[in-house]
Amino acid sequence: MQASEFQRAVDAAKSIVSALDLTVEDVIVLHNSNKLTLHLLPCDVLARVAPRGHQVAQFEIELANRLSEADCPVAALDPRVEPRVYEWDSFAITLWTYYEPVSTREFLPADYANVLQRLHAGMRQLIVTTPHFTDRVAAAQQLVTSRDRTPELAEVDRTLLGNTLESLGRAIGRRGATKEQLLHGEPHPGNVLSTRSGLLFIDLETCCRGPIEFDLAHVPEEVSECYPDADQELLHECRNLVLAMVAAWRWDASDQLPDGRRAARELLRALREGPPWPTADVVMRRHRDP
Repeated sequence: MQASEFQRAVDAAKSIVSALDLTVEDVIVLHNSNKLTLHLLPCDVLARVAPRGHQVAQFEIELANRLSEADCPVAALDPRVEPRVYEWDSFAITLWTYYEPVSTREFLPADYANVLQRLHAGMRQLIVTTPHFTDRVAAAQQLVTSRDRTPELAEVDRTLLGNTLESLGRAIGRRGATKEQLLHGEPHPGNVLSTRSGLLFIDLETCCRGPIEFDLAHVPEEVSECYPDADQELLHECRNLVLAMVAAWRWDASDQLPDGRRAARELLRALREGPPWPTADVVMRRHRDP
């Protein structure tokens, strides 16, 4: 969230929650990027705040409700308020259950893989209109081809990303077409909570259709090794594609991920080094190392 918008966004969340007769005396910022995630106390609400018109919050709410009804491992909306998008000032706000973390340890790979399997099984039961994963690839390509939107991207790297996105998006689309389903879209460790109810997925706005290997490309390698019947060649291609997509997003001039440009450089380095392709979580950890 831009510094000029930050306090207004916090005030908007506080105002909405107070208007719903829940008490707000303190705010803890959990995450600040293109969206703001806040823990409001003592009412114990988790609020997600985004600029109005730049989010798909209503889709996420509807999908979260349907997945919860199917007993999928996803975070729930706050049951005390109407499950909808609230608007205040120029912001769209959604209200979720806050889950107290039960452990700071890393997730066990087998548990992570099992929960992802459960999510995929539940998603196969739903009929939902979502983008195809190639639509997300096309959006990344548009960033790369637009010098106005990615002005800091060097031409040689623009060519590398453009060629990678075009060739792999087309190839994976052909290979995975016979076994596509609804996917989380970005089930990386940052979108998994460890709670008393077990592991739960959050951030459903990235859901799309495609092969499960596209989801597996976002998780640590030891997790994908525990997921049965994955097409290893397709997974290898998807990891390459995901690196290129994330790199494109990090070069977006409007991207607000903290230290995003350093992450972008690490992602490009991984692409230049070639296979075997690291998982995105490995590259993102590398960029945070001093």
